[in-house]
Amino acid sequence: MKSVLLIGQSNMAGRGFIEDVSPIYNEHIKMLRNGRWQMMAEPLNFDRHVSGVGPAASFAHAWTEAHPGEFIGLIPCAEGGSSIDEWAIDGILTRHAISEAKFAMETSELVGILWHQGESDSYGERYKTYEDKLLSLFKHLREELNAPDIPILIGESGHYLGEVGFGKSAVEYKQINEILSQVAHSEKNCYFVTSKGLTANPDGIHINALSQRKFGLRYFEAFSKQKHVLDILDIENEWIEKIAERELTKNERIFVQSTEFALGQLSFEEFSNNISNMNESK
Repeated sequence: MKSVLLIGQSNMAGRGFIEDVSPIYNEHIKMLRNGRWQMMAEPLNFDRHVSGVGPAASFAHAWTEAHPGEFIGLIPCAEGGSSIDEWAIDGILTRHAISEAKFAMETSELVGILWHQGESDSYGERYKTYEDKLLSLFKHLREELNAPDIPILIGESGHYLGEVGFGKSAVEYKQINEILSQVAHSEKNCYFVTSKGLTANPDGIHINALSQRKFGLRYFEAFSKQKHVLDILDIENEWIEKIAERELTKNERIFVQSTEFALGQLSFEEFSNNISNMNESK
């Protein structure tokens, strides 16, 4: 099984409203939780009780389309509100991410790192020291994971920042984005992923669910083709509609039924009958 490490702050963890998009159920996508690979369900990066849709689910779904029958594992280690200083090489977040990645590497091949962070450093001239800290982190991750050539996908902060809500304070996001782009274009096997055209939740800082689906697809485009993604992909809306209409496998339908029963949305009798009907059907 292949795996990818998810690091950064809340827009990697995901704050898109779950009810705003069709769920992604895919038995070939796993997430690491409590030391086990479990079938992915959102929110998958449960750093907060308000966690929601991030870019990883659509990234992983696109990966499974390109690799039929194979499995991809997601290693969620993003932390909402975290600054680049909290991702110092000796910091708790970095140590935790490395620990989780190494654990995952016992049963999978780590093939990529998805990074999205910068909103918390988009004020107070923090951008002046941001590049050195980011380069130090990437170098440290590659050394500690013994993966000198692993691709690192670098997501751009939203162009909507600096205007309303919580995003109003992120007045220096353009400077941060310039650094993210510069690092991606200058460092080996680093690729930049544009946030062009993405929109926010009403809070003005978090990428909304539909845009996160698009963002994840862009991350995969950069990963799979090993190139920077600098513009909106023509297929984004069509692709999102296609996965929403995808017929679920038997295992995926059982997973959905089990979830609805656990949440009290089905009685035990309804659940049992539904499972029996699935088992009887060809």
